[in-house]
Amino acid sequence: MRENNMGTGKVSRLVLTTGIPLMLSLLINSLYNFVDSVFVSRVAEDALTGLSLAAPVQMMVSALGLGNAVGLNAAISRALGAGRRDRVRRTADSAIFLAVCAWALISVACLLGVRRYFEWQSGGNAMIAQYGRDYLSICMLFSLGQMGQWVFDRFVIASGRSHLFLFTLSAASITNLILDPVFIFAFGLGTRGAAIATVIGQHMGLLAGVLINRRWNREIEFSRVPRPDLESVKTILRVGIPSTLVQVLTSFVTVVMNSILLAFSSTAVAVYGVCSRMMGVCTVGVHGIDNGLIPIVAYNYGARRPDRVHEAFRWALVYSAVFFVPFLIVLECAPQVVLRLFNASPEMMGIGVPAVRTMALAWMVSIPNLVSAFALQGLSLPRHSMIVTLLRQAVLPVTLALALRPLGRVEYIWFAFVLAEAVGIPVALLLWRKGSGAVLSPGAGA
Repeated sequence: MRENNMGTGKVSRLVLTTGIPLMLSLLINSLYNFVDSVFVSRVAEDALTGLSLAAPVQMMVSALGLGNAVGLNAAISRALGAGRRDRVRRTADSAIFLAVCAWALISVACLLGVRRYFEWQSGGNAMIAQYGRDYLSICMLFSLGQMGQWVFDRFVIASGRSHLFLFTLSAASITNLILDPVFIFAFGLGTRGAAIATVIGQHMGLLAGVLINRRWNREIEFSRVPRPDLESVKTILRVGIPSTLVQVLTSFVTVVMNSILLAFSSTAVAVYGVCSRMMGVCTVGVHGIDNGLIPIVAYNYGARRPDRVHEAFRWALVYSAVFFVPFLIVLECAPQVVLRLFNASPEMMGIGVPAVRTMALAWMVSIPNLVSAFALQGLSLPRHSMIVTLLRQAVLPVTLALALRPLGRVEYIWFAFVLAEAVGIPVALLLWRKGSGAVLSPGAGA
């Protein structure tokens, strides 16, 4: 049997060819989140703030899909590298089953908690609460498309056919972009319209994923009616749960940050939401390379090729920096231009300009942390990855923001993110060196 390109291709080229399709896909995905916010900002600033408050709960919803995706990605790539076709199919069926379970859990959580969440977070502003509740309820109750799309996207990534991922996510994103203005403005549904467009797009992405995998990704087979395998479920959860927990904890951090910023003004919360949307667009190069790094590392770990693992890590660092620098220059030199896309008021502009510049610096500093965390996932070292991510996204930002809050200036809150990333770098690189040395040494078992 001809060996998979993951084990034979030139590593410098492989990191690019795996990462670039993911970049394009992530760009499309981030753009429709970005455009959602642009459209909603035309409804009212309170509507934009409502979406900002909904964001951490959406991150928790995504966390369930992400954990499943990370677990199956590492498990299937490793099984492919080891030539275990039987394990590949069992893992694929188990991942589909877990996606359905995640959707059921999200729906129950929506019915029990969304109203109470916005009563708590809106600061007594009924309009902000209504805008956010309308949007989030629809996104959660109809999240099956999102959970399923995570799975079928990862099937093509794990098998080294990342270019097919572009078509699945494009189906979702283009559908959303077309329907957003129709439902928001033509039908006058406001944030509910944005949510309806989003879930329709996600279900289109799921449908495209199923069809593409059936037709062009024969390396990963799955059953029409998934038959979960207990061992495969445990394998997926063992790798994926730490990523889920990290994302959930990160969501709680966003809730805490929103509460801190709300003490300054609701506009500061809206600015934080805008920065999050900007990050999604501006860091697509970094996240594309890093997501593409997981199957490369996992495959060569399974194939016992430590030289290729370390080479992929080095190239991921280089390419991540190269792809982000142009965005860094734009955000530092012209933040006003981006903020005007969100119909920024003078108050929002005053808070937003220093926020955008400071957060852009934080995103640049984050690159070594991100590459290390993703590479550790590929080595099936989820606890190491979790430590890196928790430090940079949860423990350090909250600790530093709370320490700087008494100084009474919102600018210091943004700077807490830069400090958090800088402090996390030596820890991330140390964990990568120790973790990779342990599992890739000649005596370690695959």
